[in-house]
Amino acid sequence: MRYFGKEFKTLHFVIEQAGSILLVAHKRPDPDTVGANLALKYYLESLGKRVEIACYDPFPENLSSLFHTDFLHPDQINLASFEAIIAADSVDRGFHLFRNRLQERQVVALIDHHPDIDLVGDIVMIDPKYSSSSEIVYLFFVQTKVHITKDMATALLAGILFDTGNFQHSSVSPQVMDIASHLMKLGAPLTKVSNTIFANKNISAMKLWGKALEKARFIRESGLLVTAVTRSDISECEATPDDIYQVASILSTVPEAKFALVLSERDEETVRGSLRASEHHGVDVSLIAHKLGGGGHKLASGFEVKGKIMESAEGWHIT
Repeated sequence: MRYFGKEFKTLHFVIEQAGSILLVAHKRPDPDTVGANLALKYYLESLGKRVEIACYDPFPENLSSLFHTDFLHPDQINLASFEAIIAADSVDRGFHLFRNRLQERQVVALIDHHPDIDLVGDIVMIDPKYSSSSEIVYLFFVQTKVHITKDMATALLAGILFDTGNFQHSSVSPQVMDIASHLMKLGAPLTKVSNTIFANKNISAMKLWGKALEKARFIRESGLLVTAVTRSDISECEATPDDIYQVASILSTVPEAKFALVLSERDEETVRGSLRASEHHGVDVSLIAHKLGGGGHKLASGFEVKGKIMESAEGWHIT
């Protein structure tokens, strides 16, 4: 695990000097990119900085009981008006789409924990050995002696909880548990955060889960448990695409399954694949995701392809 002491000090200096800072969350934002960016936003605003969070998708409604903020589409932002840009958990999932629109004078800092990222920046803090981008942001705060408020602690705990699967993934380390304990001491409400992310699902979400589980097929030869969720399914259940994300994790807990795949239509021409595996089966789903242009970790990866989901007697196809 890489120690970013030098990079943290440099980022702290850049923040002190900059009057305006743009933060960047990834497309279809999850609690880690939300938590890392919000914690930074709260900190920067306390310093009197002008701060916005750029994202190609709106702030997720399912987190509205925890946080209140707005995400702005990059096309709505005057990118040139910011002195520094910090991309947290979004380096290859949103920030890369407008990286070439930035000017040389603007300082670019990259914070991420996803593998196989080759985008360059002035300050790079990327290591897949960390559980989450929120963990890296926490370490930045501690290293530079930043006062972590209750709101900042809540945001960071949400990110860590989500990306560790409620402390069940292999990325959980003694350091992660120590960090979570400290965030709770600072006032982060563990039960509320956990319930918001993992437990408090509305009837629409439960209906969608039921439909996805009912349609699941087990391919014994490979050990794959797969299901598909179409836009029609989402509409019929009066649900949202955000209600899908836990289905793959649920399927991966089935004893017979070595790994799970959930195909879901996100818009008229995009299908997302979410891959999950349990550590004891020894399946590296990131290898599958990479072949399809995606990425992620050994036990949790994803990809996106153009097309629509079609079902036949043999299974699902993307056309």
